[in-house]
Amino acid sequence: MAPAGRPYWKGFIRLSLVQVGVQIYSAVEPSSTGLNQIHKPSGKRVSYTKTVPGVGPVEEADIVKGYQVSEDVYVVLEPDELDAVRLDSKKTLDLQEFVSVEDIDPRYFEAPYYLIPEDEFQTEGYRVIQAALASKRKLGIGQITMSGREYLAAVGALDEGLALYILRYANEIRAADKYFADIPEAKVDPEMVDLATKLIADNTSKFNPGQFHNTYAVRLNELVQQKAKGKKLVVKAEEDRPKGSNVVDLMDALRKSVKGDKSSDKPAPAKKGGGGRKK
Repeated sequence: MAPAGRPYWKGFIRLSLVQVGVQIYSAVEPSSTGLNQIHKPSGKRVSYTKTVPGVGPVEEADIVKGYQVSEDVYVVLEPDELDAVRLDSKKTLDLQEFVSVEDIDPRYFEAPYYLIPEDEFQTEGYRVIQAALASKRKLGIGQITMSGREYLAAVGALDEGLALYILRYANEIRAADKYFADIPEAKVDPEMVDLATKLIADNTSKFNPGQFHNTYAVRLNELVQQKAKGKKLVVKAEEDRPKGSNVVDLMDALRKSVKGDKSSDKPAPAKKGGGGRKK
């Protein structure tokens, strides 16, 4: 059965002298709350007018593209200038080097796609590349050009086929030390670490995303269905946030967690000024 929808990209993946025609399809089903802004008195959807501060609404013909070089300073770029730097739609993705998936920082993964053979004549080469990547548990790294832009990409075996992952470039990742540098240093109690480690080990399992559901989307759909039928809704009171006086001993909470004591459903943050271990 042919995949639904049109392919996102058509071209070739190349492993040295082996070249295989492929098509790319998005592996993601976009989800949306479906909410729109509505003018309550009329019940009609609100439209958006493009405006400039101090000027007001502007004509579409007067809108151009610009690149910000400093605060409130932009370099205006004309369509022909943008076309000049636009990359030709190169139709070959060269797998230039190979890495283990564990070697790629998760922050670099951006979007997944499915790769399928373009036709039956491409199947043999496709299967060879898929089997080789699967046997070595490697991802092939290369660059792919789509819609005039060049993307970093990784190709790897997935089930009986191949998947392509768009990766972020290094300069797109914010340095972690800017966020973690101000976290106060604290001496960690080894026993508490051991308890936390045991708790993690006891609850380790294979990743099963099917057991998790978008609760907000489900409740929103139920709300819409009820209102569409004219039913009156009962709004639940918002739960109070835990107060500081409810903070319990961290060591005690860890011990109870490891023993499986579910007498309290509230997590226990550490007490101010240390680990909070009882003497």
